[in-house]
Amino acid sequence: MKTFHASMTINQSKMLLGTLFIFLQSVLFSSCLKDKCEQTSSYKYFKPVYMSYTDLRDAVKSTPSQELNEVGKVYYKDNFIYVNEVNKGIHVIDNTNPSSPQNVSFINIPGNIDMAVKGNILYADSYIDLVAIDISNPTNIAEVNRVTEVFPTRIYTYGYVGDISAGVIVDWIERDTIVVQDCNTYYPLSYENQYSGDVLMMSSSFSSSTTTTTTSSPGTGLAGSMARFCIYQNYLYTLDDRNMKLFDINNPSNPIPGNIINIGWNIETIFPYMDKLFIGSTNGVFIFNNSNPSSPTQIAQFVHATSCDPVIVSGNYAYSTLRSGTSCQGFTNQLDIIDITNISNPVLKVSYQMTNPHGLGMDGTTLFICDAAGGLRVYDTTDPLNMISKQVISGFIPFDVIPVNNVLIVVATDGLYQYDYSNTSSLQLLSKITIVQE
Repeated sequence: MKTFHASMTINQSKMLLGTLFIFLQSVLFSSCLKDKCEQTSSYKYFKPVYMSYTDLRDAVKSTPSQELNEVGKVYYKDNFIYVNEVNKGIHVIDNTNPSSPQNVSFINIPGNIDMAVKGNILYADSYIDLVAIDISNPTNIAEVNRVTEVFPTRIYTYGYVGDISAGVIVDWIERDTIVVQDCNTYYPLSYENQYSGDVLMMSSSFSSSTTTTTTSSPGTGLAGSMARFCIYQNYLYTLDDRNMKLFDINNPSNPIPGNIINIGWNIETIFPYMDKLFIGSTNGVFIFNNSNPSSPTQIAQFVHATSCDPVIVSGNYAYSTLRSGTSCQGFTNQLDIIDITNISNPVLKVSYQMTNPHGLGMDGTTLFICDAAGGLRVYDTTDPLNMISKQVISGFIPFDVIPVNNVLIVVATDGLYQYDYSNTSSLQLLSKITIVQE
């Protein structure tokens, strides 16, 4: 009987505590309702700055040379290096003497990310338009044609697209702000004011999304492996996030929109090789038969882990770098060697671990890989399945490369470098144009 009585006492105590807890919750909740509980949060406030379509389409022009600040893609043609300044235009570098390159002019192109050249015509994106520019005199260019509204509206961080009726977003005005809300209110990461187009962000940054030796047709130049534009015969191929868009450039000054081929989400780079197109994406490599340049057809897909994926090709092998990062998702950092002897059935043969590989390029059996903090890596690929490391150049963070005529053009975070690689066992620095960090 004593044992039973003790047990009842414990249970009664638990019930009493539970009742007291519920009572305290009710008091606190009532107090919160009565006192209108509030809390404050600090946000970044971003107000978009728009450029009208009229101003956008009057903006292309030559200007005096400018310092390199935020560089993106790189292109080589006829002893000139064309370097993209992200969303602003293209630096023109006279590279007649790689030991002493001259920054000679800047082509103002708002919203520019990509480029390709055929003959004397440079094709560049300008936000939603494709612009054809005569570069016969690279220091005094002339816009000769424009195909309007062929690219999708620029997508900014967190999927923000802006008010398309107001024009294109060219900048953001940033301010700190305090938001006061009820204690029970859910706080989203971002909030778009549907009337003003302003954006509130928890984070402190807000930026635009978007940023190899190619087998080039006669009269075209050489692009880096991160390119989303390429030219094959009389066609210009361009990529957005999911489509390959073709332009007939039989008359280079008059690009005519052609087929639009849906490929899938998150396509990133394009590399023409022989009569094939190799398209890198975050999910794998797409291979297209391009024997009919006006209408490429997919013949295979090599699937890999989710990662950013530029790809180049030489002989029976494709070389694909996979890297991790915020925009790339995933955690893979490696070089994949893919056997494409049977083009319809690509097979992974071997992978080499890397630090965080970006662009890559090849000349003969020499492979160059931009491995970010891991430096510039040089390999002998006489046997691609047993590559031999020849050299690692550290102390900088390379992004992309173009090997041409024994000169390696390297875009890094701090400069545009050029190396003599006639002796692949020991690259020799020829020059550097400093990138000024803002």
